Amino acid sequence: MSNRLSMSKIHSIETLHQSGHSNREIARLLSVDRGTVNAYVRRLKSQNRPDPQTGSTVESVEKPSRPETGPDQNRPDPQTGSSDPVINQPEFPPVRSGPRSLCDGYREQIEQKLEAGLSVQRILQDLKEDGFTGSYHSVRRFIVSLGKKTPLPFRRMETGPGEEAQIDFGMAAPVVMADGRKRRPWLFRVVLSCSRKAYSEVVWHQTSDNFIAAIENSFHYFGGVPKTLVIDNLKAAVNRADWYDPDVHPKLQSFAAHYGTVFVPTKPYTPEHKGKVESSVKYAKNNALKGHTFKSLAEQNEHLLEWERTVADTRIHGTTKKQVRQQFETIEQDALLALPRDRFAMFHEARRSVSRDGHLEVDKAYYSAPPEYIGRRVWVRWDTRLVRVFNEQWKQIAIHPRSEPGRFRTDSSHIPDAKVSAVERGTDALLRQIAAVGPHTKAWSESVIQTRGVQGVRVLAGLKALAGKHTSDALEQACETALTYGASRLKSIRNLLKRPTSQKQQPLPFIEEHPIIRPLSDYSVESLNAFRKERDHERDTP
Repeated sequence: MSNRLSMSKIHSIETLHQSGHSNREIARLLSVDRGTVNAYVRRLKSQNRPDPQTGSTVESVEKPSRPETGPDQNRPDPQTGSSDPVINQPEFPPVRSGPRSLCDGYREQIEQKLEAGLSVQRILQDLKEDGFTGSYHSVRRFIVSLGKKTPLPFRRMETGPGEEAQIDFGMAAPVVMADGRKRRPWLFRVVLSCSRKAYSEVVWHQTSDNFIAAIENSFHYFGGVPKTLVIDNLKAAVNRADWYDPDVHPKLQSFAAHYGTVFVPTKPYTPEHKGKVESSVKYAKNNALKGHTFKSLAEQNEHLLEWERTVADTRIHGTTKKQVRQQFETIEQDALLALPRDRFAMFHEARRSVSRDGHLEVDKAYYSAPPEYIGRRVWVRWDTRLVRVFNEQWKQIAIHPRSEPGRFRTDSSHIPDAKVSAVERGTDALLRQIAAVGPHTKAWSESVIQTRGVQGVRVLAGLKALAGKHTSDALEQACETALTYGASRLKSIRNLLKRPTSQKQQPLPFIEEHPIIRPLSDYSVESLNAFRKERDHERDTP
């Protein structure tokens, strides 16, 4: 063997070999040449003696007394990505004498991180941020000297057919733009947990709309819907991360309800909860996209679909030891939920404030809300046809058809009674209210409408205002008089109401005889005599 391995790697080879890993897996996990692993495994099987080729001493490692473990027990730490095996020895060798360790100055910090369950690799990363210059093996030896145990591996969870899909994002291959610039999109990938059948798509942004569209495309690609969707706590999907009660985006909740599935966010900062898709994203990046550039998103997506069909689906999966396509077609495809008849109606959603005039703005158009929400924030959901308004409890409080920019949509029920004018209430409503004053007022109002048409509505509104300032009797007298003279102007009613008396004017009787009145016969004789005198005067005049 020409490659010299450290004691840590040799110990790891023995541990992994005895836990059931193949030499190929050991080489991949430890990043060691497979020929070197084969040689060490053969030597470890025979005896633990100095290697005659390298001269390095292979120390006999006492096997810790522990129960049998499965093949995944000592896999790399999924949280840190470390390939180093997990050490779980009940006893540790004493602290050896020698130079002072670089870790001594970080002893308290290291102990705290061990109590928090962090791996050696993660501890090393945190220490380097604080200026630590030592190596991984220095940290590991120091932890061993403390008699501390490194964290146990996470338990691998397997699910039944159609039960679960895991979803994640990663960086995709560069896209060369028209101006020569390179731009990196995001790689969306969803993997069915049972068969490992996967779907890949690249998008420019991790928005809620892009997230939903990609998931929906995967459902139609699979021909069915998994019962649960395990997702990360990305902002496009989760408003507030919480292991016990996460706040999933309302649009995603509507999407899940449409397809009969449910989103299950992982515990914050625990990527191992969706380890299947984590490794699947790395597989797609390294196998399908590494070293490639594309001219557009469409070109990269076409490449991914072909790669899924010809490469990813035909491989023998490292964990299941079965072909992905065969597993999907035989056990999982029929277990998926049926697709609904229609796709999810994509909509937009945002918070809006209700202005003082009782309206809110959506795409430069304005829609009314109930008056009690003036000055408050509401949720608005809109698509190409409708605008829906919701309160904080997601109870619908208003619905409007879409309007053009600059236009107002006002529901009459959203206008307070005090703000509804008489003109808005209409002619019939005004006539019903005025008729209560009296018959003459009603008759005059009807005549105004007949003679003046639409203009008469405002006259009636003014008459209603006068009814609030004058008695019904006074208004009745004024309207009766106006009817007598054919007056249809509100000004006439006002003038009649200004008279000092409210009594009706009676016409005087005509008197033919009275002591102070001369009889008509006298007027006849006098007229005749005056005519004669005037004639005689004209004759005498030369």
